[in-house]
Amino acid sequence: MDMNWPKDTWHPIGDISDIPLRGARCVKTPQGKIAVFRTAEDQVFAIEDHCPHKGGPLSQGIVHGAAVTCPLHNWVISLETGQALGADKGSVRTIPVRNENGMLSIALDSMMMAAE
Repeated sequence: MDMNWPKDTWHPIGDISDIPLRGARCVKTPQGKIAVFRTAEDQVFAIEDHCPHKGGPLSQGIVHGAAVTCPLHNWVISLETGQALGADKGSVRTIPVRNENGMLSIALDSMMMAAE
């Protein structure tokens, strides 16, 4: 996670407590939905909210460790890299996340955002 992005690229998305442990929340951007995940260890990750296999909503998947299992066809996606794990091939874009005393921000290229 690169914290050296220009200040105007960081967009607040809420408090870490808004996301349940091992759960997710979606953020709408002009370029699509971003899924923001919170692991059981309070790590926070953000990736595009569509499985590279058939576009399933990753935000509705099961979070385990630093991965999420797609609810449609059980593909497992690394929250750290966005890569499909195991024998599956494909990836989604990862988005830098910043956690400052529980307040979360994601880094996007000066996009206007609306929380879902």
